[in-house]
Amino acid sequence: MADRVAVVTGASGGIGRATARALARNGFAVVVTAREVGRLDATVDELRTFGAAVEAVACEVTDEGSIAAVAAAAHGLGVVHTVVANAGVPGPVAPLHEVTAAQWRDCLATNLDGVFLTFRAFLPGLMQRRAGSLIAVGSMTGKRPMANRGPYAASKLGLIGLVRTLATELGPSGVRANCVCPGPVDSERLDTLARRNAERDGISEAKARAAFTAISPMGRAVTADEVAATCAFLASDAAAGITGEDLNVSAGAVMH
Repeated sequence: MADRVAVVTGASGGIGRATARALARNGFAVVVTAREVGRLDATVDELRTFGAAVEAVACEVTDEGSIAAVAAAAHGLGVVHTVVANAGVPGPVAPLHEVTAAQWRDCLATNLDGVFLTFRAFLPGLMQRRAGSLIAVGSMTGKRPMANRGPYAASKLGLIGLVRTLATELGPSGVRANCVCPGPVDSERLDTLARRNAERDGISEAKARAAFTAISPMGRAVTADEVAATCAFLASDAAAGITGEDLNVSAGAVMH
């Protein structure tokens, strides 16, 4: 039985996979999830090269039964210490008056309800042991307005409120809760958003992509590994005095 288990949702690629990798390197046993367990094969193979105990679980974060299966797998692996709620969807890219109620609900169900359900499943054990770290992967979009991203922005700003409430409630039990807010991440998702924006605005993909990096004083997107390093820090004892925070990893795109 591992003395420190981390759970990372949405770990088939990008920030989730990078975070699972960083935690495995730091000695955690890791439970990784994705909607389709087969998409986790590469993640599992990589983590095992670090000597980590790894369990892959298919999970739909909006489903309580699915989350319960993840919790059971994690508790079977050892003592759960860290939960990284990373699973999310980009939502529609459209002005709010064109967003359907179904699109709105789908985005918030995954990005906000999914984090609530994920964290809630592990709270009793963490509170009983009086230790642990809850980490929600948010977005700078919840702090810096972006046109045509209404549902996504609402879901990510909601995470900040959720984390601050949890930090207040859990402080006496020694459990910490924080949010990591990435800026544009160099990833397939950024490429997809740039492509959508290019098609909508009638511009080149390169120009659409440049709009994302132009908001950074450093003129660049961040990497998944940079976001993962922040998550790994928040999971560590070095962050024992940090709770209720929303930490930006945005190359300066957001400074509050």
